[in-house]
Amino acid sequence: MCSPQDFGMSAGGVRMVTRSRISGLRARPRGGREEAAPLRKGEASAEEEKSHHPVKRQRKAQSLNVAYEASDGEKGEGTKQLKAPSWEPQDWRQQLANIRTMRSGKDAPVDQLGVEHCYDPSAPPEVRRYQVLLSLMLSSQTKDQVTAGAMQRLRARGLTVDSILQTDDSTLGTLIYPVGFWRSKVKYIKQTSAILKQRYGGDIPASVAELLTLPGVGPKMAHLAMAVAWGTVSGIAVDTHVHRISNRLKWTKKVTKSPEETRIALEEWLPRDLWSEINGLLVGFGQQTCLPVHPRCQACLNQALCPAAQGL
Repeated sequence: MCSPQDFGMSAGGVRMVTRSRISGLRARPRGGREEAAPLRKGEASAEEEKSHHPVKRQRKAQSLNVAYEASDGEKGEGTKQLKAPSWEPQDWRQQLANIRTMRSGKDAPVDQLGVEHCYDPSAPPEVRRYQVLLSLMLSSQTKDQVTAGAMQRLRARGLTVDSILQTDDSTLGTLIYPVGFWRSKVKYIKQTSAILKQRYGGDIPASVAELLTLPGVGPKMAHLAMAVAWGTVSGIAVDTHVHRISNRLKWTKKVTKSPEETRIALEEWLPRDLWSEINGLLVGFGQQTCLPVHPRCQACLNQALCPAAQGL
């Protein structure tokens, strides 16, 4: 998830001007840290160039809808061939609208116990961000109900970087049990907390690249941390629910084998303004209707539009 560029004259004298939008990450210096805004949910300018070369006859400017170009591979011809519009799945807009309708009640576990509900809203901003990251680390291979319970026990003892570093491994394990892989998570939480204290003054990094260097933090956690903790949409957060449903609906050009592969495939075609809602929307849909085993296709508004439902 390329700044606006102006393409110059081609060999054949054809000028093509394209515009694009960019919404990038703001890299934060590791030294002096500026105060970040509390948790809340750029358009670069493009310039047009005008040719000043004299020509015998002025061509009428053409309006281009495609922002991609590719060489035809023949030198001397000088013309450029426009690539075909990028691939997108059939019926995806109607499928998405149906999922929104089915999720309008906001009554899935993720809606009540997801990461947005696990931190202490009265804590200082850096503590809230740390709690967001910790809840994400605990949530891997764990149901929302179990993660929320572990976070409540941790917060009851004062959940900060310092309090975790002062808690022995045995006690920490007791507090987070029975989250999935709790023994490994005790180690990752301790290691990550030490790094945050040493390098970030107890706060969490404000970029995906830095978040991914932390022990126990994967792409889904990093993108969700950016969205919830920093209010920045850096990419689509893909977990097992999003991965499964995207393949069932054929929202990927080919079958993907991992959540990260699915994220890359989705970001190639899904409009960026929809990235922020996909995780919560599909996770809840996967918890209630599009279940891993025995999906409730009879109750799904997409039954007639879902390729997977046709084979059941």
